[in-house]
Amino acid sequence: MALSVEAREQFLAEPLVGALSVVERADRAPLTVPIWYHYTPGGELWVRTPPDSRKARAIRAAGRFSLLVQRTAPTVRYVSVEGPVTRTGPCGDEQSLEVVARYLPPDKAPGFVEYERTRFGEHIAIHMRPEHWLSADLGPG
Repeated sequence: MALSVEAREQFLAEPLVGALSVVERADRAPLTVPIWYHYTPGGELWVRTPPDSRKARAIRAAGRFSLLVQRTAPTVRYVSVEGPVTRTGPCGDEQSLEVVARYLPPDKAPGFVEYERTRFGEHIAIHMRPEHWLSADLGPG
């Protein structure tokens, strides 16, 4: 059964690992990678990545991407969103912590952000306006 607008937005706002998909080449299936993301109901979804990463280059070229999140308990549920990129810009420590703190304990998040910056360099935030939604709750898990 499809989720209501409120239920799908609340579910997408949970700290689930997303599967980001973006068309990279016309002769291949979409590039699909796991990613941490941020979403506030009614707003834009955004992800962070190094500016020269494969996914960042593909998103720049395509101008849009999709993201799928799912769970298997207490019921099987998923939400998929797809839409255009609305803006891209630098992702500083404060914004990076906003995402990382969703997934890691508070005492681990700052160290992780520092590790990423040291190992992978600065990140960018890519914002997407959810335009197309697909969702379902498939009942008992």
